[in-house]
Amino acid sequence: MATSIRLPDEIENRLEFLARQTGRTKAFYIREMIMDKIDDMEDYYLAASILENVRKGKEATFTSQKVRKDLGLDD
Repeated sequence: MATSIRLPDEIENRLEFLARQTGRTKAFYIREMIMDKIDDMEDYYLAASILENVRKGKEATFTSQKVRKDLGLDD
């Protein structure tokens, strides 16, 4: 899937320099950067979304005591 992004000139220049110096493509480094950070981004933004829903009362929460009881861990 082709995706297009605009980068600030400074980042574009650094990326071009890196690609030239190493003989790899800019696309290679962009893919590497995305693959390296996607897990962190998902964790952060999905957690922030859940937190927002909790604050709005749209997401249920449970105390650790209730969870332990429901799972039979306090027996």
